[in-house]
Amino acid sequence: MKSGSLDGSVLDRLYDVIQSRSGEDPETSHTAKLFDRGMDKIAQKVGEEAVETVIEATRERRDGVIDESADLLYHLLVLWAASDIKPKHVWAALEGRKGISGIVEKASRASG
Repeated sequence: MKSGSLDGSVLDRLYDVIQSRSGEDPETSHTAKLFDRGMDKIAQKVGEEAVETVIEATRERRDGVIDESADLLYHLLVLWAASDIKPKHVWAALEGRKGISGIVEKASRASG
């Protein structure tokens, strides 16, 4: 398998590919087909892949979790692109939470 660096930047590169496919022919591109079918279908696919990831985890199938996680991340990136959310926006949100207790961070969202 030929690839770039095997780190988080793969998500940035995949996002760029996903964005480039948004205007392509839905008959020749799965990504274009998702965009063509709209946000409801994209969101449905994110949910399906999340459930499949959880199922693999509860069955303690490591390889299944890896495969389903890849599917989940792909569909999540499609959802971001369809929502005009760039990975850097999510990375910044994560960076902003660094050093903050998850309990405190969650409570701050509930009150805001």
